[in-house]
Amino acid sequence: MRIVSYNVNGIRAAIKKGLLDWLKTYPVDIFCVQETKATPNDIDLTLFTELGYHVSWFPAQKKGYSGVAVFSKTKPSKIVCGTGHEMSDFEGRVIRVDIGDLTIVNAYFPSGTSGDERQNYKYQWLDEFFGWVEALKKERAKIIVAGDYNIAHTDIDIHDPKGNKKSSGFLPEEKAWMDQFIEAGWIDSFRQMNPTTTGAYSWWSQRFPSVRLNNKGWRIDYLCTSSALKNLITATDILPMVKHSDHCPIVLELQK
Repeated sequence: MRIVSYNVNGIRAAIKKGLLDWLKTYPVDIFCVQETKATPNDIDLTLFTELGYHVSWFPAQKKGYSGVAVFSKTKPSKIVCGTGHEMSDFEGRVIRVDIGDLTIVNAYFPSGTSGDERQNYKYQWLDEFFGWVEALKKERAKIIVAGDYNIAHTDIDIHDPKGNKKSSGFLPEEKAWMDQFIEAGWIDSFRQMNPTTTGAYSWWSQRFPSVRLNNKGWRIDYLCTSSALKNLITATDILPMVKHSDHCPIVLELQK
């Protein structure tokens, strides 16, 4: 089973850049998308259903903002939009999709780059999400938390750790949250398979075109699993050559 997570930075723009052509050549069983910036009514869903996907979508209330979607080859047995936290749900940040005994949580974590107010909200969101997903783990043993976490966990997850030590996404409090998350039993699937790999990034700033060319990136996208799936992880990958967004797809393969 191949699961892919991808912040597309606007699904309509990504489709125009060839997203569907790529999906036709790279088979994906469960495709988790963040930052759709659209509602299901904004695109022709047959573009996905004709590829054999069932569509689960949770848009933000604000037009052209945030939003998450899951495209799955198997029809979900349950779909839950949101976590019950008002602002997070208003912004369309989390969708839960159950497929058999497997639960996919697709999440678009807030960014704090626009200022203190959003950074403080990011900390609030992290606390709320941790409580929610830990409670879910008591109900559902096999969980994948896919998404753009907007946090680079350690020095090897960012091209310039010293220069970014005061940057949102690499602040001590954010890295401490990732520590807490991992200590609670969640498995960073990429690091499980590639514990010391450097230069493996999933996002590059768009401010300067040379940034991606020179691989000055951050690894802020994750496919984390509950401990019940740890021994079923067979492969992981990051696909920097796939370019429909300022992010790239990340991949997790599980033994069925």
